Amino acid sequence: MSGHNKWANIKHRKGAQDAKRSKAFTKIIREITIAARDGGGDADANPRLRSAVDKAKAANMPKDKIETAIKKGTGELEGEELTELLYEGYGPAGVALLISVVTDNKNRSAQEIRHLLSKGNGSLAEAGAVSWNFERKGLIKVPKEEVSDMEEFMMQAIEAGAEDITEDTDPIEITVEPDLTSDVREALKADGYSIEDELTYNPKTTVNISGNDAEKLLKLLDNLEDNDDVQQVFGNYDIDDAELEELSKKLG
Repeated sequence: MSGHNKWANIKHRKGAQDAKRSKAFTKIIREITIAARDGGGDADANPRLRSAVDKAKAANMPKDKIETAIKKGTGELEGEELTELLYEGYGPAGVALLISVVTDNKNRSAQEIRHLLSKGNGSLAEAGAVSWNFERKGLIKVPKEEVSDMEEFMMQAIEAGAEDITEDTDPIEITVEPDLTSDVREALKADGYSIEDELTYNPKTTVNISGNDAEKLLKLLDNLEDNDDVQQVFGNYDIDDAELEELSKKLG
């Protein structure tokens, strides 16, 4: 599993304990609105919306907020004009970054992303400069405690359409082609597993970093993800597991 997935898992664990709920809600609401706008308001027929709604429920978002976000996406209620963007950039040690943004002001977002990258020993890149090194994939997560027989579970996942399975993490991560995400998700749910899923960008090649470069990069990632407009950040870095855990404690 690449570094950006490991760091995302660590941040997810810590995020369940911190108090930044309003900021998290804002990001999820925007994801729901965009998903409903692009694929319709029926979560059963819109996998991206279903995934966003599941994320909202997991964050204990009130039902009325979810429904309002969907209606703003479908146009039933008036809402802000949102634009979805993907910025490309570089971090410390030349790490390639893709920054997913949903914003109501493209100029503001561009200025803020450029400033954060520059401040964090990175830079904004031209379109196509780093995106060639990433593949769009579906990512399905299953709690490890629910899997009693790993071999049987892996066979179930492969039969459903899994492309790759990372079993030495918690949750277990299953990579699939984007258009198969819904099929694999439903097949595993039918087998009784709890499922989280999302679309991600996986790097084709990674850069091993450590020490000061690793610390600078993780600080930059935290600052980017703390921005209201940034939904997700993907990178082609790889950091030793033990060092990643130590840095997570150091950076709080």
